[in-house]
Amino acid sequence: MSDFLGIHRNGDVAVVTIDNPPVNALSFHVREPLMQALVELRDDASVAAIVIACAGRTFVAGADITEFGKPMRQPELRAIVATLETIAKPTVAAIHGTALGGGLELALGCHFRVADAGARLGLPEVKLGLLPGGGGTVRLPRLVGALKALKMIVSGAPIAATEAHEAGLVDAVFEGDLTTHAVNFARELARKGGLFTPVRDRDEGPKETDLAAFDAEAAELARKARGLEAPIACAQSVRNAVMLPFDEALAAERALFVKLVASDQSRAQRHLFFAEREAAKLPGKDIVKRRIARVGVIGAGTMGGGIAMAFANGGYPVTLLETSHEALQRGLATIDKNYSVSVTRGSLTADAKRERLAQFKGSTDYADLADCDLIVEAVFEDMAVKREVFGKLEAVAKPGAILATNTSYLDIDEIAASTSRPQDVLGLHFFSPANVMKLLEIVRADKTAPDALATVVDLARRIGKVAVVVGVCHGFVGNRMLAARGSESEALLLEGATPSQIDKAFTDFGWPMGPFQMGDLAGLDIGWRNRKARGQTAVIADTLCEQGRFGQKTGRGFYLYEAGARTPMPDPEVEALIRDKAAEKGISPRAISAEEIIERTLYPLVNEGAKILEEGIAARASDIDVVWVNGYGFPIGRGGPMFWAGLEGPARIVERLDYWHQRTGKDVFKPAPLLKRMAGAGSWEAGG
Repeated sequence: MSDFLGIHRNGDVAVVTIDNPPVNALSFHVREPLMQALVELRDDASVAAIVIACAGRTFVAGADITEFGKPMRQPELRAIVATLETIAKPTVAAIHGTALGGGLELALGCHFRVADAGARLGLPEVKLGLLPGGGGTVRLPRLVGALKALKMIVSGAPIAATEAHEAGLVDAVFEGDLTTHAVNFARELARKGGLFTPVRDRDEGPKETDLAAFDAEAAELARKARGLEAPIACAQSVRNAVMLPFDEALAAERALFVKLVASDQSRAQRHLFFAEREAAKLPGKDIVKRRIARVGVIGAGTMGGGIAMAFANGGYPVTLLETSHEALQRGLATIDKNYSVSVTRGSLTADAKRERLAQFKGSTDYADLADCDLIVEAVFEDMAVKREVFGKLEAVAKPGAILATNTSYLDIDEIAASTSRPQDVLGLHFFSPANVMKLLEIVRADKTAPDALATVVDLARRIGKVAVVVGVCHGFVGNRMLAARGSESEALLLEGATPSQIDKAFTDFGWPMGPFQMGDLAGLDIGWRNRKARGQTAVIADTLCEQGRFGQKTGRGFYLYEAGARTPMPDPEVEALIRDKAAEKGISPRAISAEEIIERTLYPLVNEGAKILEEGIAARASDIDVVWVNGYGFPIGRGGPMFWAGLEGPARIVERLDYWHQRTGKDVFKPAPLLKRMAGAGSWEAGG
């Protein structure tokens, strides 16, 4: 019928095949011929049954989100599903790959769903700040029950075909040629005959709902949402499916969808969706990537062990190097323990654990790195130590091997200059714990070869990381901006704020925790060592460390922690220390508002981001947002610091930075030229 949809007959069964690569999105050019085909086949007496299938690697993996926010061209998905439900002959969705979002909603319009054994099904719209807008919140509970539907929709996580079958979402799971199985399945249904009930008319799930259990689960999910609107709306919409007649629940779902799609939160989350994909793009086409078959990791401590696990989890054999047999065994034992915890939690099978541990080869001899295609150094954050390591690598690494340093701050150009192959050197800044955290800052040094850079960007995706390419400067993007965010923390304390007041301003904004609770969690001694190495001081934090107060691990930091507990409790001793230090400096405490806390912490964060853009350290404002959301906990619903700056109003940010610059004289408040231009132009791109 069109380039994007085909129909062929297998006897009396019509197979409608959607072919819209790469993910068969339900774009207008798919919806229009699909609607026409369904109407024609519905009215064709020679057709006994209809199978909806997809070409390529997946079933429909969602709507075309580039159409969000624009006038919807008809027919839209809801009309197609409603048309499906007017068909009296059996309709079967044949699902392979993934049926996500609008794809699953299309399948819910069919009488039956069959799936390939490897298929996954889900409604992930919540991750875009939305709810399923094509009837998913109303139809899914009718198949799997309201509680199961609630968990699927609010989490947005897809489920496997076997789980979907057990839950009643899928009617059969097949191995082998799915379309052939689906045709046979449909033909047998047609042969048996009978009334085929659309999902909309099956009300067993809603009727059997334990409303008290549902509301308790919804309340817990709302608590975890931390201010995000979409999870709350999803829960309400599923509840409507239980409490209201179908058509009323469907209308309520649409009203909630329309409200969400126009919200700043959904705009922010959709911005991040595209930003992550844009961050992985590099200039230049047809770059031949280097082959990575084995990875070497130097250092089996917390960071090195986590990096090694990240590669092993991605299926890469790893040579793990340490300076001594004892240190190596400690590192391998920690890796074994970490995998054991995953097995205990049920997130990893015992067989998978054995497979991953089999990927590791321990060594204390640099010569064992000779067959590695990528070698990641994860030793102490000390330039002399790192230069020594790269000197040893020079002698053993094979030609073309990529040599990477996992540093948070150091000059990678200087490290590269210590070798005769600077084109092979780059930075891979993993975030701790490296086997868990998604963000990977890939640092492009001055002489890094394009193919080396392209290789590690592709490799990051393969090991499940969100990669952002950044340039060389102290702290790169994330930690450089973090320093700007934290530059006023002690001043705010000395002027009258408490740690808990500052942390509350952050959590009210949407952060998972504030800077002082985070410092206690990470260990205050880490920042203390870094400050001493750079000749810097922080009067409150340094005094706490001198007293042995390192945070949670010592039971005392900026907060008190009861034995074994992680809940921070305000500590009168710390507040007394702050007042004493303020008195020594002649500072009279005053009331400090949450608004002032945000202005003196997050406005400098944005300002530093503008400087980073202007210097070319980051290629795009959206890259900075990806770094901060994935690596530092910036609230997803705010879209990252640079996107949020656009919502907050760049002119206001510049005005308040000017105010604080005049009041304090501190450079951190001096508005960046690009930020001033952005205030006039309205976008970072126009501002540049």
